Amino acid sequence: MDDIVLLEAVERYLRGEMSPEEKAFFEGLRKKDPEVDQLVVEHTYFLQGLETFGTTKAFKHNLQEVEDKLIEEGLIGQSQLKGTAKLLFLWKKYQRNIAVAASIAGFISLLAASVMVTYTKKYSNENYRVLVDQLNKTNREVSKLKSKEIGGVLVNEKPEVDFRATGFLIDGKGYLVTNAHVISKRKNIYIENRKGDFYRAEALYTDQDVDLAILKITDTAFKTVTNLPYSIKKGNSDLGEQFFTLGFPRNEIVYGEGYLSAKSGNDGDSTAYQLTVSANPGNSGGPVINRNGEIIGIITAKDSKADGVVYAAKSKNIINLLEKLKKLDDKYQVIKIPSNSDLKGLDRVQQVKKMEEFVFMVVGN
Repeated sequence: MDDIVLLEAVERYLRGEMSPEEKAFFEGLRKKDPEVDQLVVEHTYFLQGLETFGTTKAFKHNLQEVEDKLIEEGLIGQSQLKGTAKLLFLWKKYQRNIAVAASIAGFISLLAASVMVTYTKKYSNENYRVLVDQLNKTNREVSKLKSKEIGGVLVNEKPEVDFRATGFLIDGKGYLVTNAHVISKRKNIYIENRKGDFYRAEALYTDQDVDLAILKITDTAFKTVTNLPYSIKKGNSDLGEQFFTLGFPRNEIVYGEGYLSAKSGNDGDSTAYQLTVSANPGNSGGPVINRNGEIIGIITAKDSKADGVVYAAKSKNIINLLEKLKKLDDKYQVIKIPSNSDLKGLDRVQQVKKMEEFVFMVVGN
């Protein structure tokens, strides 16, 4: 497709000017061609940048109008120069006026800077949406398992929870990783497997900068798992690398697939990737697994204004977190992350079957 024609098609798509048939065709093209998809994402940010520039220009124009009004009302002097030593004369005669003007200008500059910093901060993060599913009262009641006796065995009551996200094992002895924002300010944390069994857990170490947390299942009912079938990649992944995800945007595990569309995350964050994949609230903390069975990232958030744009913390951050935790307390030297993958060479269905029992729903209140 010609570059100009393609760019025109992207603009029509973003402006919502395509017919349903054209839109369906174009979205199919985005899925098949990563370069087209990347162009859509880049052009979205370009148009947002233009909007920011226009806002800045309008703000500067308003500042100029304020200055003109101050001069017109005599609050800032603008008299004609007199005498032969014009520069010295100007300074002596208008020293006070210049000081007042400088003070006003300084105040306006600080005000402008404050407004722009606030606006920029808001603008940079307004599309960034973490993917924790906040459960309403109805969902809590529907998912709540009442305490009852079945065959003489007392079934535990499922704890009342108000959020749902995802986590996965990094050591079969009950050590998991999820996002820091998932467990932030939570008093109680529980891990639930795909069978509906739940276990109490606690946070061992969190790092807000990379938005990751290491959890430990403390419930004695949890049985140690041996030989995790996947490994955790220590290096960076390549642009265009294919992967699949597992997570809990629903009360059952959900599969997704996509590709790595940028080597940095939101606002150029070097600790994260940009992915092209479907993700919804509940996917936070879910693993991103390549075709060799290596975990390359952990889903953290999505861009709410760009379809399929998702951010994931790089897997090497897990290793860095573990090193920090082990330095903090020697007893965690026992944590051993898997270094070999048994998923390599298997078809996708078999890979998912082997993976899903090690991916958990993270809930709490």
